[in-house]
Amino acid sequence: MSKVTEESVRRVNGLTARWAHALSEGAAFSAPGVWPLLAFLADGAAGPARAELAGALGVPAEQAAGAARELLAGLASVSGLDAALGLWTYHGLPLREEWRAGLPAGTHGVFGDDLVTAQERLDAWAAERTGGLVERMPVTLTRDARMVLATALALRTEWRQPFSELPLWPDSGPWQGRSLRGLHRRSVRPDRVGVTGTPDGFVTALTVPGDNGIDVHLVLGEERMTPGQVLAAGVGVVERSLPLSGGGTLSHGHVGPGLHVQQQPAVAPEPTTLEVQTVAYEVRADHDLLALPGLFGLTSAADVQAAHFPGVSAYPLAVGEARQSAVAQFGARGFRAAAVTAAMPVAAGGVPEYRYETTVVRVAFDRPFGFLAADRESRLVLMAGWVTEPAPYPVGNLGPAVPPPPPGS
Repeated sequence: MSKVTEESVRRVNGLTARWAHALSEGAAFSAPGVWPLLAFLADGAAGPARAELAGALGVPAEQAAGAARELLAGLASVSGLDAALGLWTYHGLPLREEWRAGLPAGTHGVFGDDLVTAQERLDAWAAERTGGLVERMPVTLTRDARMVLATALALRTEWRQPFSELPLWPDSGPWQGRSLRGLHRRSVRPDRVGVTGTPDGFVTALTVPGDNGIDVHLVLGEERMTPGQVLAAGVGVVERSLPLSGGGTLSHGHVGPGLHVQQQPAVAPEPTTLEVQTVAYEVRADHDLLALPGLFGLTSAADVQAAHFPGVSAYPLAVGEARQSAVAQFGARGFRAAAVTAAMPVAAGGVPEYRYETTVVRVAFDRPFGFLAADRESRLVLMAGWVTEPAPYPVGNLGPAVPPPPPGS
C-alpha cells in the first residue's frame, strides 16, 4: 500500500499553514480534503485558471492529477483515516475521457432534473463517508449545476493514556468565570510538551498520542499572537522544522505560554512528571472557499463569464460554489470506568518526612488554542483548527475544580 510521500506532505501542509492565517475565530479545517479537488480541477483547466490553481497547489498543472492520485493512495494507508472521492455529473454533460480516466475508479455518478432526490443522495454519501459527523454535502444543487466533485475524510483515534474529567474554572483570560469540561492527566513523559520560538512569539506544544498512529498536537501561543501565527508554528512543530525544547530540559519557572516548571516535595525519589490540564471541545465550521479565492487558486475559475475547464468537458464550465464543512471533537476518549483497590501505607507516627524534591512540568490550555491532528509516520496534518468555545461542564455534576498553576511559578 502506498504511503504519503514527503513531497505530498510539504505541499498539503503548506496549504494548511496558509489557510490558518485566514482564520479569525474558532474553526476546523482540512487541507487534505481540498488539495485533491484543486488538483483534479487544475488538470482540466486552461488559461489563467490553470496557472492560478497550479500556484495554489505548488505543483505544475500537468502533474496535478498524478499528485492527487498519489495523495489519495497515501491517505488510504493512514491508520484511523477513511478518505473517499466522488464525482457526480449532470446526465447531459459530456466529459473528456482523458480527464475522467484520471480519477480513481468507481467515483463517478450522474444526476438528472430531480434535484431533491439528487441532493438527498449527495447528503447521504457525505454522512456515510464521515460516520455521520458531517450530515450533508456543503454545496446545494441548483438548475445550473453540471458537476459536483467532492472528497470526504473521517479520522479517529483513542488516547494511549486517558484523561480524567474534572470541572475547570479559569481564573483569567476570555474563559474566566466559566465552568468547563476540564481534562487532566499526569505522566512521566515530560518531553510530550515543549516550547519553541518564532518571529511572532513563543509557542507551547503538547503531543497527545493516539493508539493507531494519529497524534493530536495542542498549541498555545502568547496572548498577542493570532490563530494563524500559532497554527503555522504548530505545522513547523509537526514537521520538526521548528526546534522544540522538551519539558524535561527546561529551567524552573514560567518557561512558555501556559507552561511552568517547579519543584515540589516528595516522600521518595520520583522522576520528572508532566501534568496536563486542557478542555474538551467540539469545533464545527463551514468554509466558503470562494471567499478566499487567491488562497485556493480559484479567482479566475470562479468567473462564470468564461469557460475555464476545456480539459474536463467541451461544455463551458466555471466554479460556481466551493465549500467545506468540518467538525473536530476532543475529549476523554478511550476512558473506561473501573474499580481500583489500593493499599496506602503511611509513616508511623503521623506526618511523613519530606526528604526529597521532584520536578513537575505543568501545562494548561485554559484560553483559546490551536490543534493539529497528524499522521505520526508521514507528519501530514489531516485536520487543524482553533478552539474558542470549549465544552461546558454538565450542570448538576460539578465536583472539585482543577486548580490553575500557582501564580509566578
